[in-house]
Amino acid sequence: MDRRDFLKALAVSGVAFTLKLNEGMDIFAQTIKTTATERPVDLVAVMGGEPDAMFKKAITEMGGIGKFIKKGYKVVVKPNIGWDKVPELAGNTNPKLVTEIVRQCISAGAEEVVVFDHTCDDWVKCYKNSGIEAAAKSAGAKVLPAHEESYYQTISLPQGKKLKTAKVHKAILDCDAWINVPVLKHHGGANMSISMKNLMGIVWDRRIFHSTDLQQCIADMCTLTKKPVLNVVDAYRLMKTNGPRGKSEADVVQTKGLFISQDMVAVDTAATKFFNQVREMPLENVKYLANGQTLKLGTMNIDTLNVKRIKM
Repeated sequence: MDRRDFLKALAVSGVAFTLKLNEGMDIFAQTIKTTATERPVDLVAVMGGEPDAMFKKAITEMGGIGKFIKKGYKVVVKPNIGWDKVPELAGNTNPKLVTEIVRQCISAGAEEVVVFDHTCDDWVKCYKNSGIEAAAKSAGAKVLPAHEESYYQTISLPQGKKLKTAKVHKAILDCDAWINVPVLKHHGGANMSISMKNLMGIVWDRRIFHSTDLQQCIADMCTLTKKPVLNVVDAYRLMKTNGPRGKSEADVVQTKGLFISQDMVAVDTAATKFFNQVREMPLENVKYLANGQTLKLGTMNIDTLNVKRIKM
C-alpha cells in the first residue's frame, strides 16, 4: 500500500492521525523561481504548530498585521461559528486562532474589533459552545448577533451570474476592514467549505444559494465590493466527512495546518489540495473555485504565486 492509499484508508476508517510535516507540505512545492525581495508573498502555508503560533508565523511572512489593519480601523473578524459544537469536533473555527487575530488587530491600533456569524444552529449555543464568544471577548472584541433580518442591508452584486443581490450584515458594510477566518471541512452540498463558502455567514437570505445554483452563488457572493483584506484558513483540525455539521470525532483529523492569503480562490485551492492528503476531493468537484477564477476573483494556479511554506 503506497502513502496515498494509506492516507485514504485511514480517512475511510475514521482513525485519528496527524499528517507528517513532509507529506503535508509536498503539495506546495513551487515551479517558479523567485525570492522574497523580488515580489511579495502571495500565500503562506504553515504546518505543525498551535493555531495562534501558526498565525503569528504566517502574518509575519505576509508583512505583519499592520499592513492590513491601520490605527483607528473598525474591524470585523468573521469566523465560522455555524454549529453548536465544541472545538474538538472541528465544525467551527478554532477559538485560539480567533483570539490571536483579534489580539493582533487591537495591537495594530484598531478602534474596534467585532466578531459574528449567521449561525445554522441556535446562535447563543453556537457562540458559547464553540468557545469563540469567550475567546473573542477575552481578546478585547465585541461579539454581535446575526439572527435577525434587521441586522442586514441589501446590496447589489452586478458581476454575479446567478446572484444579483444579497442582504449583508451591516457590520461588514460599516467596517474599515474585515478578516475572513473559515475552518477547512467537508460540505455535503458544496463539497468543501473554506473561505469563499464562509461568506454565506455574512448574508441573511442564504437559502437562495441552495435553491438556485450553490456553486455559482458562492462565487457570485465573493464579487461584493468590500472583500476581506485577509483569508485565514484554519486547518488545525479537519472535518473529512459528514460536513458541514459533523457527527462525531470519527469525522475529524488533526492536521495542524493554516493557510493565509488575500486571494480567496488561491487559498481555497491550496486548502483543497491539502484536504486531498486525507480524503480525495478533485478540484473540479469544488466548482465554485473555477467559477471564482472565471469571475477574476483570484487564481487556481498556485504555482504562479509566491508561496511561503513553513514547518514548525
